[in-house]
Amino acid sequence: MTLFQLLMLGASAFFAYKIYEHIQTLKDPQDQQHTGAQGERSAEAFSPFDASSLVEKADEEMQKGDLQKALAIYSEANIKDPKNLETLFKMGYTLAQQNRDDEAMEYYKEALELDPNNTYIHQAMASLYRKAGEYASARNHLNKSLEIDATNPITYYNYGNLLVDMKHFDEAKGMYEKAIELDPEFKEAKEELKKIKKGESL
Repeated sequence: MTLFQLLMLGASAFFAYKIYEHIQTLKDPQDQQHTGAQGERSAEAFSPFDASSLVEKADEEMQKGDLQKALAIYSEANIKDPKNLETLFKMGYTLAQQNRDDEAMEYYKEALELDPNNTYIHQAMASLYRKAGEYASARNHLNKSLEIDATNPITYYNYGNLLVDMKHFDEAKGMYEKAIELDPEFKEAKEELKKIKKGESL
């Protein structure tokens, strides 16, 4: 299981205990998938399943690796239950997996508006900012994630990766060490820490 899958697993467990918020309808990222020539929703948009069932089906498609189908189903769930925190987060994640980073960021931002203290959203946004080379923004979101929960080893691992990109190796080493302290079986953190120490000995 990859670290991002672990993040998603933790996020899913978290969202299971959240009260879903209903505000105004969010425009679907693939608007044409659900609208006809006259701008009306096609028959596809009127699924007999409720939003929670659709999210479960989309999760299954994600596990199968069918990102396009998963996104279409998440989008349908978003139409039925607008501004649902879990759906928005998972739509952002699915888009990010397709390298549609700008679209993914918009959904993460929408989700963050609903729950500004959600560590998983901050980490997901930090990942996209890091990928784009916007290190200051990535660092801000990781700092916020640590303010919310200073006991998550994945946050320290992700922070360490960012600091390596920034060439701040001493700080990165500290982050990896903290991740290992919190999770002694954290293989990836041990491997990255080993790389830094090997570099120091050269």
